[in-house]
Amino acid sequence: MRLLFGYGNPGRGDDALGPLLIDRIQQCGFAQIQCLTAMQLLIEHAADLPGFDQILFVDADMGCAAPYQFSAVIPEKDDSYTSHALTPAALLFIYQQAYHHPAPDAFLLRIRGYRFELGNPLSEQAAGNLDAAVTKVRQWHTQFSSVT
Repeated sequence: MRLLFGYGNPGRGDDALGPLLIDRIQQCGFAQIQCLTAMQLLIEHAADLPGFDQILFVDADMGCAAPYQFSAVIPEKDDSYTSHALTPAALLFIYQQAYHHPAPDAFLLRIRGYRFELGNPLSEQAAGNLDAAVTKVRQWHTQFSSVT
């Protein structure tokens, strides 16, 4: 079973890319994928991770290359470890500390965004990047389905 975890603020323009991708994937009705959305990653989300073979975190990013960047996430105690909002690496580190078990394989899909101001709609460029990211997640799902 896989977890697809999109996070971001739907009220801040392109920051909505993570939750929007989750909405699009849920419409596909994929088996073996559970979806979760949040405004940001919190310590409490470590309790959502047990039982998954893989996790794909999805977030908007104004610093990555378009249309998206896909990378592995390694559990790590970083500067976000003691803050309110965590990185995926810090969340996986907390999971390992809480459950005394290695974290599942995890990846981060950073979708290129451009406008993050409060009240902005999704930008046209980000909408195109979202389409490309949805295709990537479909490929990720197909790859997993052929292995299990």
